[in-house]
Amino acid sequence: MSTRKPTATRDQVLAPVILILIGLVIVGGIGYLGRSARRSVREATHSTPPSAPRVAEPSPAPRSVAETPSSAIVLEIADAPSRGAKEAPVVLVEFSDYQCPFCARHVRETMPEIEREYVRTRKVRYVFRDFPLEAIHPHAFRAAEAARCAGEQGRFWEMHDRLFAHQNALTSKDLLAHAEALGLNLRRFRRCLEERRFAERIRRDLSEGQRAGVRGTPSFFLGVPESGGKVRVLRVLRGAQPYEAFRQAVEELLREGRSS
Repeated sequence: MSTRKPTATRDQVLAPVILILIGLVIVGGIGYLGRSARRSVREATHSTPPSAPRVAEPSPAPRSVAETPSSAIVLEIADAPSRGAKEAPVVLVEFSDYQCPFCARHVRETMPEIEREYVRTRKVRYVFRDFPLEAIHPHAFRAAEAARCAGEQGRFWEMHDRLFAHQNALTSKDLLAHAEALGLNLRRFRRCLEERRFAERIRRDLSEGQRAGVRGTPSFFLGVPESGGKVRVLRVLRGAQPYEAFRQAVEELLREGRSS
Protein backbone atom coordinates (compact mmCIF):
# COMPACT_ATOMS: atom_id res chain seq x y z
CA MET A 1 0.00 0.00 0.00
CA SER A 2 1.44 3.27 -1.12
CA THR A 3 1.73 6.20 1.32
CA ARG A 4 0.61 9.80 0.37
CA LYS A 5 2.92 12.85 1.01
CA PRO A 6 1.26 15.60 3.03
CA THR A 7 0.34 18.76 1.02
CA ALA A 8 2.04 22.01 2.13
CA THR A 9 -0.33 24.58 3.46
CA ARG A 10 -0.39 28.28 2.28
CA ASP A 11 0.95 29.47 5.61
CA GLN A 12 3.88 27.13 5.30
CA VAL A 13 4.70 28.54 1.85
CA LEU A 14 4.35 32.23 2.84
CA ALA A 15 6.23 32.08 6.13
CA PRO A 16 9.75 31.91 4.57
CA VAL A 17 8.88 34.74 2.15
CA ILE A 18 7.68 36.98 5.00
CA LEU A 19 10.82 36.25 6.99
CA ILE A 20 13.00 37.19 3.99
CA LEU A 21 11.12 40.48 3.49
CA ILE A 22 11.40 41.35 7.18
CA GLY A 23 15.13 40.73 7.00
CA LEU A 24 15.53 43.01 3.97
CA VAL A 25 13.64 45.80 5.73
CA ILE A 26 15.81 45.50 8.84
CA VAL A 27 19.04 45.49 6.82
CA GLY A 28 17.88 48.50 4.74
CA GLY A 29 16.92 50.43 7.86
CA ILE A 30 20.29 49.77 9.50
CA GLY A 31 22.06 50.94 6.33
CA TYR A 32 19.98 54.13 6.13
CA LEU A 33 20.63 54.95 9.78
CA GLY A 34 24.34 54.42 9.25
CA ARG A 35 24.44 56.74 6.24
CA SER A 36 22.42 59.40 8.08
CA ALA A 37 24.76 59.23 11.06
CA ARG A 38 27.84 59.58 8.86
CA ARG A 39 26.28 62.55 7.01
CA SER A 40 25.43 64.25 10.32
CA VAL A 41 29.01 63.84 11.52
CA ARG A 42 30.34 65.33 8.27
CA GLU A 43 27.95 68.25 8.52
CA ALA A 44 28.89 68.84 12.15
CA THR A 45 32.64 68.76 11.45
CA HIS A 46 32.84 70.37 8.01
CA SER A 47 29.90 72.75 7.82
CA THR A 48 30.83 76.34 6.96
CA PRO A 49 30.01 78.98 9.55
CA PRO A 50 27.04 81.20 8.76
CA SER A 51 28.02 84.23 6.76
CA ALA A 52 28.19 87.49 8.62
CA PRO A 53 25.24 89.83 8.03
CA ARG A 54 25.94 92.31 5.26
CA VAL A 55 26.03 95.92 6.28
CA ALA A 56 23.86 97.96 3.97
CA GLU A 57 25.84 100.59 2.14
CA PRO A 58 24.56 104.11 2.73
CA SER A 59 22.50 105.53 -0.09
CA PRO A 60 24.26 108.28 -2.00
CA ALA A 61 23.11 111.78 -1.14
CA PRO A 62 20.59 113.14 -3.63
CA ARG A 63 22.22 115.30 -6.24
CA SER A 64 21.75 119.03 -5.76
CA VAL A 65 19.54 120.72 -8.33
CA ALA A 66 21.12 124.12 -7.69
CA GLU A 67 23.14 125.59 -10.55
CA THR A 68 26.51 127.26 -10.18
CA PRO A 69 26.55 130.47 -12.24
CA SER A 70 28.85 130.32 -15.26
CA SER A 71 29.66 134.03 -14.84
CA ALA A 72 29.72 136.47 -11.94
CA ILE A 73 26.33 137.68 -10.68
CA VAL A 74 26.06 140.48 -8.13
CA LEU A 75 22.62 141.66 -6.99
CA GLU A 76 21.54 144.83 -5.24
CA ILE A 77 19.55 144.18 -2.06
CA ALA A 78 19.94 147.42 -0.11
CA ASP A 79 16.39 148.75 -0.56
CA ALA A 80 14.60 145.43 -1.05
CA PRO A 81 12.23 143.98 1.59
CA SER A 82 14.01 141.31 3.63
CA ARG A 83 13.63 138.96 6.57
CA GLY A 84 16.37 137.72 8.84
CA ALA A 85 19.60 139.04 10.26
CA LYS A 86 21.57 141.42 8.07
CA GLU A 87 24.77 139.69 9.19
CA ALA A 88 23.52 136.23 8.15
CA PRO A 89 26.26 134.32 6.29
CA VAL A 90 23.94 133.31 3.41
CA VAL A 91 21.53 135.50 1.44
CA LEU A 92 18.55 134.04 -0.46
CA VAL A 93 17.07 136.38 -3.07
CA GLU A 94 13.75 135.52 -4.72
CA PHE A 95 12.37 137.10 -7.90
CA SER A 96 8.62 136.61 -7.73
CA ASP A 97 5.23 137.47 -9.25
CA TYR A 98 2.03 137.88 -7.21
CA GLN A 99 -0.11 136.16 -9.83
CA CYS A 100 2.27 133.23 -10.35
CA PRO A 101 0.71 130.02 -8.93
CA PHE A 102 4.13 128.41 -8.45
CA CYS A 103 5.26 131.44 -6.45
CA ALA A 104 2.20 131.06 -4.24
CA ARG A 105 2.98 127.38 -3.73
CA HIS A 106 6.50 128.29 -2.62
CA VAL A 107 5.12 130.84 -0.14
CA ARG A 108 2.59 128.34 1.17
CA GLU A 109 4.60 125.10 1.30
CA THR A 110 8.34 125.77 1.29
CA MET A 111 9.03 129.20 2.71
CA PRO A 112 7.72 128.37 6.22
CA GLU A 113 10.35 125.61 6.56
CA ILE A 114 13.15 127.86 5.27
CA GLU A 115 12.11 130.57 7.69
CA ARG A 116 11.92 128.19 10.64
CA GLU A 117 15.23 126.39 9.99
CA TYR A 118 17.40 129.17 8.58
CA VAL A 119 15.92 132.68 8.75
CA ARG A 120 14.93 132.61 12.42
CA THR A 121 18.23 130.95 13.34
CA ARG A 122 20.14 133.85 11.72
CA LYS A 123 21.80 131.65 9.10
CA VAL A 124 19.94 133.05 6.07
CA ARG A 125 18.68 136.48 5.12
CA TYR A 126 15.70 136.26 2.76
CA VAL A 127 15.24 139.09 0.23
CA PHE A 128 12.20 139.65 -1.98
CA ARG A 129 12.48 141.15 -5.47
CA ASP A 130 9.61 141.86 -7.86
CA PHE A 131 9.42 140.25 -11.28
CA PRO A 132 5.83 140.73 -12.52
CA LEU A 133 5.21 138.96 -15.83
CA GLU A 134 2.66 141.43 -17.20
CA ALA A 135 2.24 139.62 -20.52
CA ILE A 136 0.51 136.70 -18.77
CA HIS A 137 -0.33 138.22 -15.37
CA PRO A 138 -2.02 141.59 -15.96
CA HIS A 139 -2.57 142.35 -12.25
CA ALA A 140 0.90 141.40 -11.04
CA PHE A 141 2.55 144.81 -11.43
CA ARG A 142 -0.17 146.67 -9.54
CA ALA A 143 -0.11 144.01 -6.84
CA ALA A 144 3.64 144.57 -6.47
CA GLU A 145 2.99 148.30 -6.11
CA ALA A 146 0.34 147.58 -3.46
CA ALA A 147 2.76 145.51 -1.39
CA ARG A 148 5.39 148.27 -1.57
CA CYS A 149 2.80 150.89 -0.60
CA ALA A 150 1.83 148.75 2.38
CA GLY A 151 5.51 148.64 3.23
CA GLU A 152 5.46 152.42 3.63
CA GLN A 153 3.20 151.79 6.61
CA GLY A 154 5.32 148.92 7.93
CA ARG A 155 3.04 146.16 6.62
CA PHE A 156 4.85 144.87 3.54
CA TRP A 157 5.00 141.22 4.63
CA GLU A 158 1.38 141.17 5.76
CA MET A 159 0.29 142.46 2.36
CA HIS A 160 2.74 140.10 0.61
CA ASP A 161 1.20 137.09 2.35
CA ARG A 162 -2.35 138.29 1.78
CA LEU A 163 -1.86 138.86 -1.95
CA PHE A 164 -0.41 135.38 -2.47
CA ALA A 165 -3.29 133.89 -0.47
CA HIS A 166 -5.86 135.70 -2.64
CA GLN A 167 -4.45 135.53 -6.16
CA ASN A 168 -7.94 135.65 -7.64
CA ALA A 169 -8.58 139.06 -6.03
CA LEU A 170 -5.96 141.50 -7.32
CA THR A 171 -7.98 144.22 -9.08
CA SER A 172 -7.61 147.84 -7.95
CA LYS A 173 -10.79 147.50 -5.89
CA ASP A 174 -9.48 144.29 -4.32
CA LEU A 175 -6.18 145.96 -3.40
CA LEU A 176 -8.03 148.66 -1.47
CA ALA A 177 -10.06 145.98 0.30
CA HIS A 178 -6.85 144.18 1.31
CA ALA A 179 -5.41 147.42 2.65
CA GLU A 180 -8.55 148.02 4.69
CA ALA A 181 -8.46 144.46 6.05
CA LEU A 182 -4.89 145.07 7.24
CA GLY A 183 -5.88 148.28 8.96
CA LEU A 184 -3.80 150.56 6.73
CA ASN A 185 -4.40 154.28 6.33
CA LEU A 186 -6.47 154.09 3.16
CA ARG A 187 -5.85 157.69 2.12
CA ARG A 188 -2.07 157.21 2.24
CA PHE A 189 -2.32 153.84 0.56
CA ARG A 190 -4.55 155.13 -2.26
CA ARG A 191 -2.29 158.14 -2.85
CA CYS A 192 0.76 155.88 -3.05
CA LEU A 193 -0.92 153.75 -5.72
CA GLU A 194 -2.18 156.74 -7.68
CA GLU A 195 1.26 158.37 -7.74
CA ARG A 196 2.87 155.10 -8.91
CA ARG A 197 5.46 155.75 -6.22
CA PHE A 198 7.20 152.38 -6.51
CA ALA A 199 6.71 151.68 -10.21
CA GLU A 200 10.26 152.68 -11.13
CA ARG A 201 11.75 150.54 -8.38
CA ILE A 202 9.78 147.53 -9.59
CA ARG A 203 11.04 148.13 -13.13
CA ARG A 204 14.59 148.16 -11.78
CA ASP A 205 13.92 144.77 -10.21
CA LEU A 206 12.73 143.51 -13.57
CA SER A 207 15.82 144.82 -15.36
CA GLU A 208 18.24 143.41 -12.82
CA GLY A 209 16.46 140.07 -12.83
CA GLN A 210 16.72 139.87 -16.60
CA ARG A 211 20.45 140.66 -16.48
CA ALA A 212 20.90 137.93 -13.87
CA GLY A 213 19.20 135.39 -16.13
CA VAL A 214 15.69 135.21 -14.70
CA ARG A 215 13.51 133.51 -17.30
CA GLY A 216 10.46 132.77 -15.18
CA THR A 217 9.13 132.87 -11.64
CA PRO A 218 9.96 131.99 -9.02
CA SER A 219 13.74 132.24 -9.42
CA PHE A 220 16.15 132.06 -6.49
CA PHE A 221 19.72 133.27 -6.07
CA LEU A 222 21.82 132.18 -3.10
CA GLY A 223 25.08 133.83 -2.20
CA VAL A 224 27.14 135.71 0.34
CA PRO A 225 26.71 139.32 1.40
CA GLU A 226 29.14 141.98 0.20
CA SER A 227 29.64 145.57 1.23
CA GLY A 228 27.37 148.25 -0.19
CA GLY A 229 24.15 146.25 0.14
CA LYS A 230 25.03 143.63 -2.45
CA VAL A 231 25.15 139.85 -2.67
CA ARG A 232 27.55 137.74 -4.69
CA VAL A 233 25.58 134.85 -6.15
CA LEU A 234 27.03 131.33 -5.86
CA ARG A 235 23.97 129.12 -6.50
CA VAL A 236 20.79 129.44 -8.57
CA LEU A 237 17.50 127.55 -8.15
CA ARG A 238 14.73 127.86 -10.72
CA GLY A 239 11.07 127.11 -10.15
CA ALA A 240 9.11 126.06 -7.07
CA GLN A 241 11.66 123.60 -5.70
CA PRO A 242 10.99 121.48 -2.58
CA TYR A 243 12.53 122.44 0.74
CA GLU A 244 15.24 119.78 0.38
CA ALA A 245 16.71 121.60 -2.65
CA PHE A 246 17.09 124.78 -0.60
CA ARG A 247 18.48 122.88 2.38
CA GLN A 248 21.20 121.30 0.26
CA ALA A 249 22.17 124.60 -1.36
CA VAL A 250 22.24 126.49 1.94
CA GLU A 251 24.24 123.78 3.72
CA GLU A 252 26.78 123.75 0.88
CA LEU A 253 27.32 127.49 1.22
CA LEU A 254 27.52 127.29 5.02
CA ARG A 255 30.22 124.59 4.76
CA GLU A 256 32.14 126.59 2.19
CA GLY A 257 31.95 129.63 4.45
CA ARG A 258 33.30 127.70 7.45
CA SER A 259 36.17 126.22 5.44
CA SER A 260 37.27 129.51 3.86
